[in-house]
Amino acid sequence: QKYLCSNCNNILKKALQTLCGHRYCSACLTWIVRNNKNAICQKCKEEDPNTLGEESLLAEERAFGDAAINKEISELRVHCVTFGCSWSGIMKDFEEHQSLCEYALIPCHTGCGHVVMRRKLADHLENGCVNNVTVCQQCQCILASSQYQSHSTSSANRDGCRFSEVGCAFRGSKEKIKEHEKSALGAHMLLLLQHMRQLKGTLCSAARAAQSFTPQSELNLENKLHVFENIVAVLNKEVESSHLEILAFRRQSELDQNLIRGLELKIAELHRCLTQKDAGLSSLHKSLLFSEQASYDGIFLWKITDIGRKLQDSVAGRTVGLYSPAFYTAKYGYKVCLRVYLNGDGTGKGTHMSLFFVVMKGDYDALLPWPFRHKVTFMLLDQNNREHVIDAFRPDLTSASFQRPVSDMNVASGCPMFLPLSKLQSPKHAYVKEDTLFLKCIIETN
Repeated sequence: QKYLCSNCNNILKKALQTLCGHRYCSACLTWIVRNNKNAICQKCKEEDPNTLGEESLLAEERAFGDAAINKEISELRVHCVTFGCSWSGIMKDFEEHQSLCEYALIPCHTGCGHVVMRRKLADHLENGCVNNVTVCQQCQCILASSQYQSHSTSSANRDGCRFSEVGCAFRGSKEKIKEHEKSALGAHMLLLLQHMRQLKGTLCSAARAAQSFTPQSELNLENKLHVFENIVAVLNKEVESSHLEILAFRRQSELDQNLIRGLELKIAELHRCLTQKDAGLSSLHKSLLFSEQASYDGIFLWKITDIGRKLQDSVAGRTVGLYSPAFYTAKYGYKVCLRVYLNGDGTGKGTHMSLFFVVMKGDYDALLPWPFRHKVTFMLLDQNNREHVIDAFRPDLTSASFQRPVSDMNVASGCPMFLPLSKLQSPKHAYVKEDTLFLKCIIETN
């Protein structure tokens, strides 16, 4: 069940987990949110409709990609259910197999209406497809196989190009001739130039033989000039038509460019919105982690991991001190935190671990009594529960460390010689175990 979508009940695709703990396909959650105002998790309704809360509200920004479940699904063992196919493998390879499965039924791409096995498509195209095409060797037309025979018998009756008078041999249907005349302007110009040269030679010969010029020769010359004028008129029309088409293409190109620029601006705006949402989501995630770790009763347990590395960083000067998450003396009480120097600070530098208490600027400081006067107890826990290290102090009411903060946090105050470093790593105690130590702070709130 954990691999199934809470909406479509199929295997999860790009799984998202909601705040209520249920999982949805990414596309399913998008569809639900877009088509339902204030959508509620259906699984929550089914499990216990009386306990529906805010976490059951569905929204894309309140859901998180479930990388763990996606990885599990991608490694699931599956097999192809197409009859005759013996393929098996893992889920992440299945989509590729579906596009290659030799036994899958697919529609013929020519649009003939037949559905055949992928492995038999070539045989169908060669022997049974009525829409399979071939090329006429005489006019280069693309034809269905069923049309080729009748086309071949009628190809001899095709019309000729209007420039046949100057030597163009193209023949074809009216549609093909129109396409040919548009695409062969350059060739027609060359033929026309050759014809003009021939005509020039004829005129020169006619001039030399002017005295013997007969009415029949004059008639032949006039006919040739008339043909020439007709050809030039047709060519002018084609050039003008091509010029208009070029202008239309340029206008369309400008419109397309404007559209592309508009889309680019929209994409940039969407990217900016997405960046803002990511930042908001990150902030929400940090707030959620803080709320999970925060303490509101004056008792705080701080788990510090990677002690070996952090101690080396402190010795080398790469890290000065570590701050704990903030915690509170009460729901609307003082906001405080701890600061530890693993290699010591002040009088304890290089010999002791130093531990300090920090009063922070809080949301309710205006309602609290100042200076801060509650007793503070520090504890370093022995993880074998034998000998905890304990130290305590009462605030110096004249110290600036315990007055109402005017910046984010006051100057730290506490125990610069809290624990000798030799004792921290001593095998007699378990202050550091599995590279982890625990510090506890108790604030007396009575």
